Parts: sequence; C-alpha cells; structure tokens
Amino acid sequence: MGREFSSDVPICGNRGYTGFAMRREGTQPTPNSVSRACIAFFVLAVFPLVSVAQSLNAREAIQRIEKHYSATLPASTVDTVKAGDPSSLVTGIATTFLDTMEVLREAERRGLNLVITHEPTFYNHLDDTAFFAEDPVYREKLAFIQQHRMVVFRLHDRMHATLTDEVGTALLRTLGWQNYTEAGNLFLLTIPQTTLVKLSRELAAKLNARTLRVVGNPDLPITHVAILPGASGLQKQVLALRRDDVEVLIAGEAAEWEAVEYVRDASAQGRHKALILLGHEVSEEAGMEQCAADLRALFPNLQVVHIPAGQPMWSPDHPPVAAATKPSAK
Repeated sequence: MGREFSSDVPICGNRGYTGFAMRREGTQPTPNSVSRACIAFFVLAVFPLVSVAQSLNAREAIQRIEKHYSATLPASTVDTVKAGDPSSLVTGIATTFLDTMEVLREAERRGLNLVITHEPTFYNHLDDTAFFAEDPVYREKLAFIQQHRMVVFRLHDRMHATLTDEVGTALLRTLGWQNYTEAGNLFLLTIPQTTLVKLSRELAAKLNARTLRVVGNPDLPITHVAILPGASGLQKQVLALRRDDVEVLIAGEAAEWEAVEYVRDASAQGRHKALILLGHEVSEEAGMEQCAADLRALFPNLQVVHIPAGQPMWSPDHPPVAAATKPSAK
C-alpha cells in the first residue's frame, strides 16, 4: 500500500511538538530515522531563508532598490555607493535620514551591513572627501565602515524624483494632511484656519521638532500652505512664497541670510507671508522610515530596520536625547 500518516511518532524527540512523522504501514520508526527526519525538517524550514540572505550581495540589492525607485536622474546624481565593498554579502539593511556615527554603530550592533542613507555620509552634498583626507573625524568614520564590512549607499535623488516625491508624501502622511492637498500639486494645501503661532505649536508637537523656528507675525491668519521638505534652496522657496495663494512656507532648512531675511522683509512690508523651518532631519526622516517599509516588501528574507538619525541641534529648553536607540523594526 502507499504511505499513511502516523499519529503517534513525534518528530525530533520533542514531546511538546505537534507535528508527525511519516512511515510505511506495518513499520516502526528507528531512532536514526527520527533524527534524519529532524535534520531534514530543520534544513527545509530554515536553509532557504539563510541561503537567500547570504547569496545577495550589496551591488545586487542596490540594483533592486534602484529599479524599485525608478526615476529620471540628473547626470551628476549623488545616488551612489559612498563607502564599502559592493560585493559584500548583505546581512541586513538599515535605512536612515543620515548615517551618523550613532546610526552606523546601531546598524553594526544589529547586524545590518547595508546602510541606505538619504543625506551625505561625509559632510558635503557630493561626498567629496579630498578636503577631509587627513581629517581625524572622517578617517575614524570611514575606518568604522570598512572594519565592519559595511556598505553605504545614498538614496536621495530617486526619492525626490518620483511623481509623488516619496519624502514629501511621507511628511504629509505623518501630519495627517493628505486630504488638504490641492489637485495637481501635493505640496500646496488648504488647511482649517489657524494662526502662525498655533500652527507652529501643532507642527512642533506632531513632529517632535525641538528646534523649530518661525519668521513672521505670530497672529497671522493661516489657511494656505506650501511645503518644501529638506533644503530646496532660495529660488524654490521664494517662488513658493510669491504665490498669492501661499501664506506660509513650511521647509526643512534655509540659509539665514536668504529666505529667512526675504520673509522678514515681506512681513515688515505688511505682506501676509511667513516661514516655518522644521529642521532638515525632521522634515525628511519620515520618508526614510517609509523607505524601510518598501524595502521589507522588496527583501522579505532580510531584516530591514529604520534607524532615526535624530535631530542634530538642541536648545536649552530641549536638551539632546540619545539618537538611534529606538529603531523602527520589522
């Protein structure tokens, strides 16, 4: 006859186990056959996950990420490997707004050797290291990456070049403002009427922005808002503020002698204009948390963790807190 299930032979000698071994009718399993069944079960259950993870190198993982965030990039794109050997096998992936020393240490502690950072590793937009060649801070950071066989890839241009701008959309979702966007432009919004000071407090609370700064009349009525996360630059910020249907621009950062002074003069002239600076990290960290969620779906057999970079500056009223200690795990 064929095979039948035995309901009285536990696998691997584990009395609490509820699975059952298979045997031919009329035979009894031997200790060796039970051991072989145990080993086979373990290999079939575990080995596929291990082999997939260990056979994927950083270059292959990065190519898959690039395909996922498909977009037209500038010729001088900064989305490149910043440190490490791309042929290294991937043990896990960390995403972050910026790969600070604390982020790198946390990634290494958790066994995540492919780090996806949104902003530069080495203190300038192009990660040009010529000036830092003999700098002790740069050298120690690079040495840490190399010693722990980590690979750092920057994912910046692709995140902003998608049709919906993944970073900006994540910020809107964090604020709960998806329903306030205008048709045809995700970053022009009409919100329930408030004042500049009340809006500033709401943003600080929702985003835990410890060093949020504001330019303009605190009592200015606010209904129409423009959002430009990160450091979009003077011209984009001023173009947004010139619009008749924008009363306040919410941005990540701005040079103090540029858009900040532009808004201060506009307000002094009686124009209904204001500027709220969240901080660069505050305005874009949510985008890289969303990136981690995307990559979990893309790499189901790898651990993917978002490690917040944390806000770099602090005020006397809001002293610093430890960064990279509460990653968003799978």
